[in-house]
Parts: sequence; structure tokens; C-alpha cells
Amino acid sequence: MILLDILQKGERVNADRCCETFDRLRHAVRRKRPGLLRSGVVLQHDNATPHTAKRTKEGLERLRWDIIPHPAHSPDLALSEFYLFGPLEHHLGGKKFEDEDKLIGKVRDWFSKLDANFFTQNIYSLLSRWQKCIALHGDYIEK
Repeated sequence: MILLDILQKGERVNADRCCETFDRLRHAVRRKRPGLLRSGVVLQHDNATPHTAKRTKEGLERLRWDIIPHPAHSPDLALSEFYLFGPLEHHLGGKKFEDEDKLIGKVRDWFSKLDANFFTQNIYSLLSRWQKCIALHGDYIEK
């Protein structure tokens, strides 16, 4: 895990926030994994308005990251939807938290215990999900 960016209560994701997060990610990568940027960055995000806004697109062009196109209404291809939030929800399920800081601490703790293979395997599984989506002409993989 290179960067975990948690919004404060009441904070919204918009184009400015996306660009700030991308900049924080770039700085975190330089600090924690300096050689990673030389091999290029490939970003996948959905078609939410903050991700497709002109300011966000300009910020990504400046960073020179490759963007994987994301078909509209395709939660099957959103990495976070099919491999990240489910296990996190399972980890947190049924627990009560005294306050927001305790919840955030538990989320940070869960992420800190994930090894690189968790991310690598799930990112590589995206290829087969793309192939299924293409074979189904864009229809949902999991109904």
C-alpha cells in the first residue's frame, strides 16, 4: 500500500480533490518506491464526474499516466468493487466503533496487513474480467 486517502466527514470528491490525491500519490511513490514511476503508472478509475472533469484530465496529462478506459456502468471492472470493499466489509462487519478515529484506525490496520500479492493477484484478475466483459458485449459479468 502506497497511499490511503480518507476523506474527512462532509468532504466531497471533486476534480480538485482528485488532482490533489494524484499529486499525493506521485509524491508517496517517489518516497516509498522511487523506481516505480520510471516503469510507468497505469490508472483505472470509473466514469464518475470528478474523474472525467476537464481539470482531472489535464492533471493526468501533466503526470503522463496511462489511463485504462472504463466502460460506463461497469462495476464488474472496478477493482475496488469486486476485490477490495468486500473483504474490508467482512473484516469490519458486525463491529461497533466508539468514534470515527477508531474506525479509520481499524481500516488502516487492515490495509497495513495486506501483502503485495493481495493487490497483484487481484489486479491481474482484471484481465479475465475484461475478457468476459468483451465476450458479453459489455453486459454485466456478475448478475
